[in-house]
Amino acid sequence: MKTLIIIPTYNELENLPPLLKEIFSNAPTTDVLIVDDNSPDGTGDLAEKMGADDPRVHVLHRSGKLGLGTAYIAGFKYAIANKYDTAFEMDADFSHDPRYLPDFLAKIEQADLVIGSRYIKGGSTPNWSFSRRMISGCGNIFARVMLAMPVHDCTAGFRCYRREVLERIGLDNVKSQGYGFQVEMAYRVRKLGYKITETPIVFMDRRVGKSKMSRAIVLEAFTIVLRARFGGLTIATAERPASKEADAAVEDATKYLNQQNQELSAGKK
Repeated sequence: MKTLIIIPTYNELENLPPLLKEIFSNAPTTDVLIVDDNSPDGTGDLAEKMGADDPRVHVLHRSGKLGLGTAYIAGFKYAIANKYDTAFEMDADFSHDPRYLPDFLAKIEQADLVIGSRYIKGGSTPNWSFSRRMISGCGNIFARVMLAMPVHDCTAGFRCYRREVLERIGLDNVKSQGYGFQVEMAYRVRKLGYKITETPIVFMDRRVGKSKMSRAIVLEAFTIVLRARFGGLTIATAERPASKEADAAVEDATKYLNQQNQELSAGKK
């Protein structure tokens, strides 16, 4: 199976060499596409040098910070044009551990989209803050129930798609970024009738550099869920969940928030 791993980068100079070493250690027959947004630290130039030494490494240069979603869209189009069978989304900061790549490659044999999940048995977020756990946990409950998606981790960014899914999904219609991009892509895949499978991962915060998560990214994800729920996304096969599921989403999110508050209070005693 011809596989491409798409890695968007912006100032990932220190992470790139060890990351590629671990990727090729765990999945030696895969190719990697670095989508660099004109990193001031020279990440793009380093990627070019690494590509000159290793034909498995490819580089796509962009003019500036154009967003995570558009970086992956560009990578998906590259995968389609070059006839890859599968295409990964993967972060450059080691929060997506390359040791899980064989698990993805095994499961994509029987699925159309494999998502690395933090919220199924075997998955976790061991070094997250309370606020980040709360935002992610509540956000996933909200998206899962509002959109009636049988996916535990709708916002996860460690994924593997089959090419035929990417060919049919309408990439030019996907406009969201960040967490919203992940929710929208999963929703589109499901509404087209494709099979989604999850595989457990332990998600660790980046080893080097600064997190790029922002309040705007979180708000966008919330907005995408509402657009999908109330018909703002153009997907011919989309169906709206029953209204009682919207009520359930609020109830589940409240329960999760209360549980996290109790754990935080217990920790302070």
